[in-house]
Amino acid sequence: MLRRRVTAVDDMRVTSVNVGREETIDHGNRTFATGIRKRPVAGAIYVGSDAIAGDTISDKKHHGGADQVVYAYSQDDYEWWSAQLGKKLVPGTFGDNLTIEGLPTDMNIGDRLLIGDVLLEATAPRIPCSTLAAQMQDSGFGMAFRKAERPGIYFRVLNEGEVSAGDAVTFIENPAPVVSILELYRLAYDLRPDPADLERYLEAPLAERMRASIEEKLSSRR
Repeated sequence: MLRRRVTAVDDMRVTSVNVGREETIDHGNRTFATGIRKRPVAGAIYVGSDAIAGDTISDKKHHGGADQVVYAYSQDDYEWWSAQLGKKLVPGTFGDNLTIEGLPTDMNIGDRLLIGDVLLEATAPRIPCSTLAAQMQDSGFGMAFRKAERPGIYFRVLNEGEVSAGDAVTFIENPAPVVSILELYRLAYDLRPDPADLERYLEAPLAERMRASIEEKLSSRR
């Protein structure tokens, strides 16, 4: 049975709203064309059902889409990273559109956040890639990010509207939890997942990329 997380979800607030244009990042012998470099913006930004105004998704095969419109990261986890790395990480460093104070590291798929008129539904964890390592200019950062288990969360947009820094965030718990963000995060690195767990995970309102990955894992385990 899935255990409920114990992280408090009171007094959540948007610290920063971040968008990015495509830029090139050189790292090692590779050049990345990416929109990962998000920067805080002043005022309200429109969050639509398929995109955030002014934001760029370069790698549309692995990022963006209706089930991963918004990537949110916890301000509290940024502060943890800043202590670990010995330098201040600012909102948007990891490519997050919303930096939220009090956002739990772990949530359940189907949990929701209400920010003004905007209603978001959790769909998947962020899995680190080589672009994140390039952004951090550290080839080992992907492994550090994996071990930290502070992945940030992707959301689909159930109701559109504007979001600004300082907006209050209301947490709405999924009444029928099936799988948590961290369970799915660990699954990404599990070479021999339990088929019964995979079947259970598929009952959740997952992002389609995550669903396809789980279906592939289940097929190979049968």
